[in-house]
Amino acid sequence: MSKTSTLFIGLDGCTYTVLDHLVSDIPGTGVVMPFMKKLMDEGARAKLRSTPNPLTPPAWTSVQTGRGPGVHGVFDFIRSEDKGGEVYWTLYDSRDIDAETIWSLASRQGKTVAALNFPLTAPPPDGVNGCTVPGFIPAKHLRRNTHPRELFERMKQEIPGFDPKELAWDFEAEKQAMEALDEDDTEAWVRYHLPREEQWYKVADYVLRNEQPDLMAIMFDGVDKIQHQAWEFLDPALLPEEPTAWQARMRDVCVEYFRKLDGFIQSLVETAGPDVQVYFASDHGFTATTEVLRINTWLGEQGYLTWAKSDDSPQAMRREASDFANLDWDKTVAYCRTPSSNGIHIRVARNPGEAGIAPEEYERFRDKLIEDLKSIRNDDGEQVVTEVLKREEWFPGAHMDKAADLTLVLRDHGFVSIRNYSPVVVPRERPQGTHHPDGIFMAWGQGIKAAGMTPRRRIVDVPATLLYSMGLSVPEDVEGKVPKPFFDGAWLESHPVTIGAATLASSGQREIEEMDDNEKQQIIEQLQMLGYME
Repeated sequence: MSKTSTLFIGLDGCTYTVLDHLVSDIPGTGVVMPFMKKLMDEGARAKLRSTPNPLTPPAWTSVQTGRGPGVHGVFDFIRSEDKGGEVYWTLYDSRDIDAETIWSLASRQGKTVAALNFPLTAPPPDGVNGCTVPGFIPAKHLRRNTHPRELFERMKQEIPGFDPKELAWDFEAEKQAMEALDEDDTEAWVRYHLPREEQWYKVADYVLRNEQPDLMAIMFDGVDKIQHQAWEFLDPALLPEEPTAWQARMRDVCVEYFRKLDGFIQSLVETAGPDVQVYFASDHGFTATTEVLRINTWLGEQGYLTWAKSDDSPQAMRREASDFANLDWDKTVAYCRTPSSNGIHIRVARNPGEAGIAPEEYERFRDKLIEDLKSIRNDDGEQVVTEVLKREEWFPGAHMDKAADLTLVLRDHGFVSIRNYSPVVVPRERPQGTHHPDGIFMAWGQGIKAAGMTPRRRIVDVPATLLYSMGLSVPEDVEGKVPKPFFDGAWLESHPVTIGAATLASSGQREIEEMDDNEKQQIIEQLQMLGYME
């Protein structure tokens, strides 16, 4: 019998809009996810509010640390720095997480852990008592970033059909999809996630059976990537009454993916054994976006930024080829760096001669910019920017200064565009999937009551709950709390929630071989395809 006490299954981008639909009896289809229906009927669940900007890297890092981005220091896929006339960037990795992770917390208290396919787990974090296989890295780096290293060799020899190229993101396929999203290519792109998800299931099954960690954690990310490209075939409100042949095939392949995922989940739960507690969480939810806000175009029209004039200089050519806005930095005081950030950076002149506004003008300037942003309307007269978040209010912590000065919440929760195109607001040709701040949080198993839907939780509650499930105390400085409505009274009485000592300060990670420029560009192209960058 497995000694695993806690099974955590991350479902990237999972939302009740789709999940409730797929566990219902759909006419002509039936119940697509019967095992998930059983768990939902017998367990407890809640909506899970994501980080202020509901994005994969900061949100999953909050799941791993129980801290907000202002504390753990991760805000986006890329870390960028404005140095006067240039914006420099690098990809975030595990060394950027400035807070202790649940993997470390559990390990140093004698528990064993397995963390599979989670973002920002490469290079392998120090002090892990167990194993990690990272997600979101090129295939050639998977072996050296697997911990322990010999685990990769064992999986290669002992897992039938083990293919690290399928485990990692297929950058060439994703690049092709970005360049040619016709009907056949879109269908093929969605379909290729089926064998990739099966590879991760096989790894999880192997680790669960052979390592039997106290905390077994696996993240399936195909949910997010399929919903980005095929939302209209999953949202029951958007399903066509009389689908074309291609629409019917797209619906079928989406249903096939979730049916297979349900089988993977059932197998893992049954392998973990009857005494396990099972938890599900997503980093954010999903919804439909119907329009595009070209935020840098608007900032240019309002005089906040100036586009650079093209020339043949090496500097201009680098800017033109970059994935950031090509701006005249001497005449720019506010701009957006990436679509995924939905954030506006205000340039403050800290030293004499620097471009930007004077420090003493910051508050007045920012208030005027917020007022202007809220005045943006679409062709129907609807307010496009519904909320503007100030960083000191929404990203408190030692890393607050790394956050965008202002984070925008759009009426349809879409990502902005940073390209210099007109008009400022334009309708999309068809609805596309985008992130919604409410994801899922569910529990089933020993001590969990059939509570159904309970009040909304925060994403930082997830690691507190997993620690509690393993019988560990919740550190006093972790922001999250254990959701007591998930548990029956007898369990809470015999397993009281305890608060323990604070987490340990993060330590510098050992050096490891960096990705080369070509590999970084492949990741950028992947982010472009999903709409996070342009």
